[in-house]
Amino acid sequence: MQHVATDDTWTLWGTPHSLYTGKIRSYLIKRGVPFREMCPPHHRFREVIRPAIRLRVAPVMETPDGLIIQDTSDMIDHLEANHPAPSMIPQTPLQCAVAWLIGAFGSEGLLPAAMSYRWSYRAQQEGFLRAEFGRGVYSGPSREDRNSAGLKLMDYFNNFLPSLGVTAETQGLVETAYLELLDVLDVHFQHFPYLLGGRPSIADCGLMAPLYAHLARDPVPATIMKNAAPNVYRWTERMNLANTIDGEFPDCPPQYLTDDALAPTLEPLLRLIFQDWGPELLANASIYNQWVNANPDLPAGHLVSQSAERTVHPTLGPISYVQRGQRMQRYSAPHALWHFDRAAAKARALTGAAAAQFDQIVKRHGGESTMAISLARPMVRRDCVLVLA
Repeated sequence: MQHVATDDTWTLWGTPHSLYTGKIRSYLIKRGVPFREMCPPHHRFREVIRPAIRLRVAPVMETPDGLIIQDTSDMIDHLEANHPAPSMIPQTPLQCAVAWLIGAFGSEGLLPAAMSYRWSYRAQQEGFLRAEFGRGVYSGPSREDRNSAGLKLMDYFNNFLPSLGVTAETQGLVETAYLELLDVLDVHFQHFPYLLGGRPSIADCGLMAPLYAHLARDPVPATIMKNAAPNVYRWTERMNLANTIDGEFPDCPPQYLTDDALAPTLEPLLRLIFQDWGPELLANASIYNQWVNANPDLPAGHLVSQSAERTVHPTLGPISYVQRGQRMQRYSAPHALWHFDRAAAKARALTGAAAAQFDQIVKRHGGESTMAISLARPMVRRDCVLVLA
């Protein structure tokens, strides 16, 4: 099939099993953006999209006028700036800052859990994973060829666990923290259809990244979610439906809570973010600031990476920190720090009652050191990669 762009249809190049495809797909659905979803085996992806971004990655967005955007955050920024309302970013200050923080946590902070449940239980879900990864690299009619096509890619991702800090010693902690998160979210989604009330936001989209493609679709974690947190599973379904109002919440208007309020059921989520993501962020900030201070003459546009090669998930080297009394060792994640800093900038800009309320939440839940993180030099995304500003 020849890809032909139309005046109003966007193209999402992605796969069902892709973590970040799940994030942007929900955003497009809830924003009402007309799009088609295409898989990478299509010849246009190979001949046009991949040479344009110079990376082997999905998802990628192609706009109706031919603009190619790689990162989901860049996609959302573009759509928020150029596509008609309704925005997925709350306009009130406290809700806006919290939405950015939760969205950042979803996009980066739950990667260890998502990858642990996919690859630590590979043997129990091998057939499903072979089919899913095969879809991403093979488009022919043979089921056998498809199921074998993705094996090399599976082995590549399987080896990511230690770089995310997931080992035999730490797997239990990673999964315990995730199960606590599920319980907190399940309580919240008993009261509200979305994180900030009756309307989805970038917070919901960020959490959809790990909670859908990995944790609600892969057989082992999907069974856990359905049994332990059925409200969360239902929310993943809701986030893939175009309508905003859900029949389970007929009296909940399709809007964020009034007066810039946060639901009491949301505070336990913020507590877990500070508790379980904060130590990693502090370690990431420490190695990043050391790298910047040791290289004061690096020009703007220099890759934030140990390597000179363009990469989707750059690192500045190993980090170590303590989470819930457990020593964690992994490779640093500058992208996580970039995501967090964008959220922290919204928090730093708060004034008046919103600032006071946010500060009280931070103090109640032990987030002072996390929210005090300051980068020695700003980072920006340019030409699909993370660079120094």
